[in-house]
Amino acid sequence: MPIEAVLDTAQKISSMEIRGAGKIGRAAAAALKAAAEKSKARDANALLTELEEAGRILIAARPTAVSLPNAVRFVLSRLRAATSQEVGELRKAAVEAAGEFVQNSLSAVERIGEIGAKRFSDGDVVLTHCNSMAVNAVLRTAWRSGKRFEVYVTESRPRYQGHITARQLAEEGIPVTMIVDSAVRYIMKDVDKVIVGADSIAANGAAVNKIGTAQIALIAREARALFFVAAESYKFHPETLLGSLVEIEERDAREVADPGEFEGVKIRNPAFDVTPPEYIDLIITEKGIIPPQAAIMVIREEFGWALSSNRR
Repeated sequence: MPIEAVLDTAQKISSMEIRGAGKIGRAAAAALKAAAEKSKARDANALLTELEEAGRILIAARPTAVSLPNAVRFVLSRLRAATSQEVGELRKAAVEAAGEFVQNSLSAVERIGEIGAKRFSDGDVVLTHCNSMAVNAVLRTAWRSGKRFEVYVTESRPRYQGHITARQLAEEGIPVTMIVDSAVRYIMKDVDKVIVGADSIAANGAAVNKIGTAQIALIAREARALFFVAAESYKFHPETLLGSLVEIEERDAREVADPGEFEGVKIRNPAFDVTPPEYIDLIITEKGIIPPQAAIMVIREEFGWALSSNRR
């Protein structure tokens, strides 16, 4: 089985060379496309088996970002539904499905930008955490529409994804101030709106995002600042509707500190936390703005096929 592209992509996702839920999903779809194109399978069943194995390898790369399994599900579900038993046709279907997922993903980000920008006004002071294409699209679109505001960006330790956000917003001309994560409580008194992305959204509307997001939401609630989540529909987690919990990834302690310098000290590095739905004012998706309580409707609409197959 020619899975070099799959193994390479899985390694880059695991090491965070490929980071961000949207980019992870698109990379997974592209890897499945490459696997289909390079496969030497002589019949449709063999090709499907190869791609299912490729999907398992990709999904194992990172456990929390649901865009990864949802990208794999998107491609494989279309292959399983294909009526043709001709290997060439199935290969073509895999290539087309992967391309469709990538295009839908990019279009979703653009649409979220258009929808979310309407929730920002001249004079707003905004705070964001980590790095999100959807969040950047919202702020960029609002700025280009003529609205003038300023943004606080957390460093987002230990991987410092906030440094990426700060540079991207500054390149757009948006006034940006970067702060350490622990300064959020001090700064929040000046903030009107908080906007973050998400790696997964559960059926109850809880948002799984970069570690530190939940405490920012709690601080925003205390300060009566609005708290928005910007997320594409493929980041909604269908299995949470069936009782599964979102697995929270813990990464290498060396991202935090060198364990060799702290003899007798245990270092933990959870990469994500869960923001309860009651701390979220609204979720911005490419299909429109919803309250967190409507997450279950998005999951039923988008992933009804996945839920049905899970019951069998």
